[in-house]
Amino acid sequence: MTTTAPLPPRTGTPDRAHWLRVAREVADDLATDAITRDQAGKPPFDEVARLREAGLLTLLISARHGGGGADWATAHAVVRDIAAADGAIGQLLGGHYVLSWTARFFAGPALAEQVARRSAAGQWCWGGGFAAHEPPLRLTPRAAGGYLLNGRQGSVGGARVADRLAVRAARSDTGEPLAVLVDPAHPGVTSGDDGDAFGQRLSGGGSVDFDAVPVAEDAVLGSLSADEGVLPPFAGLAAATARLVSAQLCLGIAEGVLAEAREYTMTREYSRAAEYSRAGDGTWTGAPIPHHAPAGVPVWQDGLGRDPHVLVTYGELTVDARAAAALADQAVAALDDGLTRGEDLTDDECAEISVLAAAAEAAAARAVHDITTRTLDVIGPGAASSRHGFDRFWRNARTHTLHHPVAHGLREVGDYFLSGSHPPFALPA
Repeated sequence: MTTTAPLPPRTGTPDRAHWLRVAREVADDLATDAITRDQAGKPPFDEVARLREAGLLTLLISARHGGGGADWATAHAVVRDIAAADGAIGQLLGGHYVLSWTARFFAGPALAEQVARRSAAGQWCWGGGFAAHEPPLRLTPRAAGGYLLNGRQGSVGGARVADRLAVRAARSDTGEPLAVLVDPAHPGVTSGDDGDAFGQRLSGGGSVDFDAVPVAEDAVLGSLSADEGVLPPFAGLAAATARLVSAQLCLGIAEGVLAEAREYTMTREYSRAAEYSRAGDGTWTGAPIPHHAPAGVPVWQDGLGRDPHVLVTYGELTVDARAAAALADQAVAALDDGLTRGEDLTDDECAEISVLAAAAEAAAARAVHDITTRTLDVIGPGAASSRHGFDRFWRNARTHTLHHPVAHGLREVGDYFLSGSHPPFALPA
């Protein structure tokens, strides 16, 4: 049974407010050219450099190991802020956080600390994934020590820009699934292009082939076995952590499109008001603007911002976003408590957190689907213009949820509600 790596103590400096301020500055920077970058679809090397320069890649590593010393609640908030500006970069950063914590979930304390120090020193960007729907890679023991890694994984997050890949491989002799850390710079590692996706074009994902890649003993981070007694309840929080990153990504995209739609709507409204003068009878007078309401139309009907249907729609979408965010915040708080408990976490507590995380992810996915679709309707024909880039929010959200369907999580929520059954052990997607 793997010994749980203890949660590093929180240093308090820099504090949560600092990291949220940094995240908003990076998000503002990303937002300035988000449309252009999305349309270009280039590998996000420059974007990763922005994250690295801001210190966001080492955010979760303890200060004593050279990192930012932040907790997961802060990391989730950072992912949401970045995703609001650029969903693909939000996904890249969220995946990095989940994978960079792999050693803490599955390795012993000594190895987890070693990996954390190396990651902080190199400011690694982590990619990879444990893709339970794909056959595992093959890990063959070598007589001289270590292993050789072979096989292909078709969906690897951040594969084209990562400094390290965390992947799932099965020992060729025992079949035990293991979490393995790989340097993608090795000549035996070949990354493929995933540029044909209609959304999340800048997430850096793609296929990866591994051909006789040497893996040292200390690059095997731990077992991923679902067999009873192999892993402690703490390791079961890995999937919950990933689901809540998925929820933050969805919420960020939803909040991002709402913010841009509001700006577009109000800008159009104010531009009309400048061209009209208010009449005493509650109507606009003066020369009408082409394609806009003519003179004499009541104020509450003139412009998108005065249309009762538009107001109600924005109200409904705001409620959707805030309700999903409230559930996600509740789940994040529960996860943070579970992570702090470490080895003291019980199976019952792990189950409660896992179910809450699944519910939060499902609520966020539903909200982002509704919001990214209905904002296009309320904006009207202007939403079809590629120069405004409203479509990228829908494309990014839909691409993400296709890769991270919530059906399994909903089934677990239902089973837990009806019978109290604990969710089965799952790998972080």
